[in-house]
Amino acid sequence: MKNQTKSNQFDILALGELLLRLSSPVNERIVRGSVFEKCAGGAELNVVSGISLMGLRSGIISKVPKNDLGVYIRNQIRFLGVSDDCLIYDESPDARLGIYFYENGASPRKSSVVYDRRHSSINNLRMDEIPEDVFSSARMFHTCGISLALSPQCREAAVQCIRRFKEAGALVSFDVNFRANLWDESTARACITEILPYIDILFVSEETSRRTFGKKGTIKEIMKSYTEEYPISVVASTNRKVISPKQHTFGSTIYSAKENQFYQEPPYEAIDVVDRIGSGDAYVSGVLYGLLAHGDCERALEYGNAASAVKNTVPGDLPCTDLAELNRIIAAHKNIGEQSEMNR
Repeated sequence: MKNQTKSNQFDILALGELLLRLSSPVNERIVRGSVFEKCAGGAELNVVSGISLMGLRSGIISKVPKNDLGVYIRNQIRFLGVSDDCLIYDESPDARLGIYFYENGASPRKSSVVYDRRHSSINNLRMDEIPEDVFSSARMFHTCGISLALSPQCREAAVQCIRRFKEAGALVSFDVNFRANLWDESTARACITEILPYIDILFVSEETSRRTFGKKGTIKEIMKSYTEEYPISVVASTNRKVISPKQHTFGSTIYSAKENQFYQEPPYEAIDVVDRIGSGDAYVSGVLYGLLAHGDCERALEYGNAASAVKNTVPGDLPCTDLAELNRIIAAHKNIGEQSEMNR
């Protein structure tokens, strides 16, 4: 799966909504507090940000309002080393950036999210706004089910991007990322089954496989079935155990159809959770980095699990770890060499 990057070519491009996140500080509640902390986010941005921080060239395709909020998002993208060359600016009077409000949980109170994203600019994205040469400029293209669920127009753009990048020879990665507040399971199943013939790397949870796609059997049987029904090369599924809002255990399974082999490792246990938002996307970024940089599912699993585990420990949607730190975390997880309680 690993291949050489051409000059001026992206290792990965992604399409997705960019959001402004407003969070209650520390453990304050939305209904009571008077202050919000802002940060940028969005599932696909989280993914390409993680890959950028690991050292590969990434970019994001999206549409944002041409105002100060759009500038803020652009600046955050650039800070993470992600290209904004494919960012489209909405100059219409109704241009807006999607927002969501986040409240951190503390047992027994769960974390909660309130969305305010209806009619955001990404929902008006047109294919003719994306330059033609973009489709031949990436080794890999990634998007997720959220982009398919936002609106009929965004769905059409995402599906067309999947087809166009695939036709141009790029690998296509897709995270089902089902959100019940955006669409129902039957609609999601009908839409996603149409694009699965174009997908090379599939991220899907056991729960979504059973509920949305009606899969039966063990998790390994379910994962393998996707590759038997569609020309999918790699399937990844995470396993998160929530002990409390502030303590999780995280692991995953990857199946390689080419090797007919499953990859697993001991999970990361008792993770100190500061902020779980974006940790699933961080997993995707680690897996895709491993595949792009090494073409190796075992390395992909290690990077995915480590990237997700460490993302839980930092606030905000976006990752904040580089390759050197991930390699140290992987080595510590495997108990390789002498371990220190502090990096100094």
